[in-house]
Amino acid sequence: MHIWRKIRAASSIRANAAVGIAPGDGYLFRTPASWPDGAATKEDTVLSATQTATSQVAHPDQRTSAPLSETRLQPDALLAEILKSLDDDQAQEVVQIDLRGKSEMADFMVICSGRSSRQVASISDKLVDRLKHDFGRLCKVEGKDGGDWVLIDTGDVIVHVFRPEVREFYQLEKMWLGPTDAPGRA
Repeated sequence: MHIWRKIRAASSIRANAAVGIAPGDGYLFRTPASWPDGAATKEDTVLSATQTATSQVAHPDQRTSAPLSETRLQPDALLAEILKSLDDDQAQEVVQIDLRGKSEMADFMVICSGRSSRQVASISDKLVDRLKHDFGRLCKVEGKDGGDWVLIDTGDVIVHVFRPEVREFYQLEKMWLGPTDAPGRA
């Protein structure tokens, strides 16, 4: 069975040659004495062709596409789009909380309710689809299968969509709003 093994050059070439290792392209290849003389050079040719092919692949920064700044929304603009989407889908009791200066995880938090598990799932699905389609923003979604509490992480804005009973139980507004803060109703 013939197996090529790449071995990084760790000792002198003379010591390696004594045990049947031939130099090649920065690596040393173990070649048994029974193999033809051109075996190592054939492998070197394959490796150099592979290196040339991979070096010709366009770097992500060199690809021609729309600039990131055109699709990247500022946190305030993203919040406005999220609030518009929630209003279009008839989310109830929408509250926005400014997290700037309170937390590093996001700039804003939005909490809203749906009338049923089906509406909670629908609100979250439509919001994620709109953000993906209109702005190319991929969101992380948790809890969509249950339909009681769906968390959508858009990066700068975190959206919680609750059923009313579950929202009343957890009371996230009270945890994130201080005693002097008034909830920003949308």
